[in-house]
Amino acid sequence: MSATLAWITSLAILAGHFGLMLSSYNRINGFGWPRKNIKRCTKVMFAFTLAWPIIAAVVWREFLTDWLGGHADIASVPPVLAVYSILCLIAWPMLGIPWLYFRPALGIEAVKAMVKTEVVPVQQVVSNRLALTKKCKLESRLPINQVFDLSIDQIDLPIVGLPTKLDGYRIAHLSDIHLTGDIHPDFAGYAVERANRWNPHLMALTGDIIDKQPCIDWLGQIFGPARARDGCYFVLGNHDTRIVDSWQTREAMDRAGWTDLGSRGLKTSLGGVGSMIIGNEHPWYQRPTIDPKSEEGFRLLLSHSPDQFGWARQHNVTLMLAGHTHGGQGRLPVAGPLLSPSFHGSRYASGNFYRYPTTMHVTRGLAGTHLIRINCRPQLSLLTLRVAT
Repeated sequence: MSATLAWITSLAILAGHFGLMLSSYNRINGFGWPRKNIKRCTKVMFAFTLAWPIIAAVVWREFLTDWLGGHADIASVPPVLAVYSILCLIAWPMLGIPWLYFRPALGIEAVKAMVKTEVVPVQQVVSNRLALTKKCKLESRLPINQVFDLSIDQIDLPIVGLPTKLDGYRIAHLSDIHLTGDIHPDFAGYAVERANRWNPHLMALTGDIIDKQPCIDWLGQIFGPARARDGCYFVLGNHDTRIVDSWQTREAMDRAGWTDLGSRGLKTSLGGVGSMIIGNEHPWYQRPTIDPKSEEGFRLLLSHSPDQFGWARQHNVTLMLAGHTHGGQGRLPVAGPLLSPSFHGSRYASGNFYRYPTTMHVTRGLAGTHLIRINCRPQLSLLTLRVAT
């Protein structure tokens, strides 16, 4: 094998190695495993990602020197190195082609929606300092960090199968508040205030409300002022399991005037249309038991994870709202996000999607345990539902 071909093959193997680890990281975070188990797995995977090229260079130094110089053939590749190298090369077509196919720039399964965006540097419009900890103060000062730049997106969202009476129905969608104590509650409180100012018919919160026990005392202050004609509804997410007893969060939200949709469907009337609002917190809590053949005119699903898209389609959901993925926390130009804790990888990291019969909106959320957002501002979604034509 020539030296040029050997170098190209080696770089392809190295890229496949990183792609394999990235894909595994995204998908392992889609499981409902206990947090400590996922953390252990991800730490091992991160260590292996960095260590494997070094280990290979040390253990097979003599072979690799000959290989890159064009003096070795494929038959002489050490067995362990050969097996893993083949796996890395297989990752290119198996993982790389779907990844490229579903890049946001190509718009596969995407719903074309009119969006009007207002970016608000929240620190400039609230009186309290938003960064409460040394970590947050340091990271929020990074010039590329958009962690306090709230994107308020007014979205005219076409919905296939939307009853005509609901054309113009307004839903304020929040997600991933992640109250850790790093960021002052005024940040999330400002998002609620702006949602109120828009005068929504319904307000939805799709999980990951709180990470640390002491922040339960903030819930009334943040969410108590929320107002919507047809009510404010919430589900919990994976980070809400970090509280000793998640019922403390549910009860605090109940006191703030919000309706807990965890693992149930609630029949109601929205805009004069017989409807069902459903909560799906799987895999961290129970899935609801819903008759897919009942005849509501409109079904709205609140799910923390976009991984429940398939479940929504099976249960004839008209509109699904989700969060969890934070838009990838960072987005590359054209390529879009890389990181996304989902069985689908970054396919549904954020945006609007349609697969019969369900339209899904995935918000980037408001915050996160990671305090850096690159080309991926926190998002308040103000959805105006439109009959798709």
